[in-house]
Amino acid sequence: MECLIQLRRFSFFVCVFGFYAGCSFAQTHSRGHLSVGSEDHSQGSSYFFYQTPEYPRDCREIRDQCQSLVSSGVYLIKPDGYPQPFEVYCDNEIGSGGWTVIQRRIDGSLNFRRNWEDYQRGFGFPSSEVWVGNERLSFLTNQNVYELRVDMVLSNGTSFHVNYNSFRISDEWSKSALASVGNCTGDAGAVITFCPQNMLYGNCTCASTCEGPSGTLNCQKSCDQSEGCVCQEGFLLKEDECVHPSKCGCYSAEEDRVIPNGETYVNAACTEKCTCNGDQLSCDATYQCSSDATCRVERGVRQCYCNEGYEGDGETCTLSVFTDCNDVRTGGHTEDGVYTIHPSGWSEGPFDVFCNMTIDGGNWTVFQRRSRGATGFDRNWHSYENGFGDIRDEFWLGNDKLHFLTQQGTYELRVDFVSSSNSAKYAKYDSFRIDDDANNFRVTDIGTYSGNGGNGMSDVENEEFSTSNEDNDGLSYHCAEKHRSGWWHGGGYYYYYYYYCNYWRDGSYYRRCSVSNLNGDYNGGNGQNINWYYNSYCNIKYTEMKIRRTS
Repeated sequence: MECLIQLRRFSFFVCVFGFYAGCSFAQTHSRGHLSVGSEDHSQGSSYFFYQTPEYPRDCREIRDQCQSLVSSGVYLIKPDGYPQPFEVYCDNEIGSGGWTVIQRRIDGSLNFRRNWEDYQRGFGFPSSEVWVGNERLSFLTNQNVYELRVDMVLSNGTSFHVNYNSFRISDEWSKSALASVGNCTGDAGAVITFCPQNMLYGNCTCASTCEGPSGTLNCQKSCDQSEGCVCQEGFLLKEDECVHPSKCGCYSAEEDRVIPNGETYVNAACTEKCTCNGDQLSCDATYQCSSDATCRVERGVRQCYCNEGYEGDGETCTLSVFTDCNDVRTGGHTEDGVYTIHPSGWSEGPFDVFCNMTIDGGNWTVFQRRSRGATGFDRNWHSYENGFGDIRDEFWLGNDKLHFLTQQGTYELRVDFVSSSNSAKYAKYDSFRIDDDANNFRVTDIGTYSGNGGNGMSDVENEEFSTSNEDNDGLSYHCAEKHRSGWWHGGGYYYYYYYYCNYWRDGSYYRRCSVSNLNGDYNGGNGQNINWYYNSYCNIKYTEMKIRRTS
């Protein structure tokens, strides 16, 4: 929208031999401004009789005394009492002319969001967008009676104006207060909609209300047409008026939002919990996270949440005392994932395990997984004893933990794998137990086999665990080193003529140390790769070994 505000003095003026330096200034033209000016009257103030100022006081004097230069343009004026002359734009096209432009907005090229000092001094350029300055405006309008004219052009091209017959502002000591404005005339009434407080004219959309601050709950509009008076940004519709959110029922200054009735929120530091009931906000400043909890957002709700392995409301968290994944299921958890357990007799504190709750009835405690070769399994004794890898990805849980787990009762073992040809297979044993570190984690029990993948654990019973730096296979050669894996090696099979994927060459012989090797190199060479059940499945893509308590 274009806007022009201009002034014109009302009083009659007689000048004798006045010389006006501003008459020779260059002239430009602009539309849409605010100006002040004067009209000829039969009676005027004698204050101006026989004045011979060096500069004209306003554009009215320029119009009256510079008959040969009455076109609109930029001129110098110097109101009574003002210390220095300054440039203004004189509009001599509207009515009988003589308008002093005090404000003009035409294209948004000038920022009008200014501080007090800028508005006092003035800013912009007289020939384009401008604010003449409150100090100058005070001197101008206190010389005599001035009328104010406001010309505007809307975005749709509609133009209109309003006039006020007595306009004056006070000085800086009075904060440039509007001392007088007078009566209003003009043609704006037919095109202007005057919006109530805190409203602006714009497109009608679903309004944000006190009841629905997001604008989506019980959609309410503040106007009936496509355009009308709408709430300013940051205000909410309350019945028929726009109010600051603080005027709505449960307004939170820290959150800078209205909390709907029945809802609870926790502040950013999780040190206060507030609930809205009956448009009244009640806050508990004693809210505090447990030392075993974290302040975070889950599913869009911020509050204290217990850490993994703990249960509670976040303010109070207790350790989930599960001995294995059977207990996890008994505790009401039915989804695959990481849980914290503490087996009987285990003295080193709780640890995380991955529970497979879906396959074959669930409740499986997983102790080995291979899926993409990101984790190397050719590790030393210490690594296999304590475990390594990522519990959510590829890992070995640890032989020490596996020992304490299998001592708690009767456990069955299940091995799931995917062959190199993408065929899913499994092998299941109705019992499985290993000994402690003193006995090199020997397999003391491997039960009856069932499944469709072959009996790949048929030779591990009574075998001790071996790694690259701990040779416990009882053979003259080092099986863990040859097969590049920690495993229950010790079979010592050899052949003269066969050279399958699970064999390694020893002079004129081809040897293998076990029926299966699930901890070999991912995509490894002969005798070193992941294989199962003699030569049936080589370079296996995926394996998962897990146990479940049966009694």
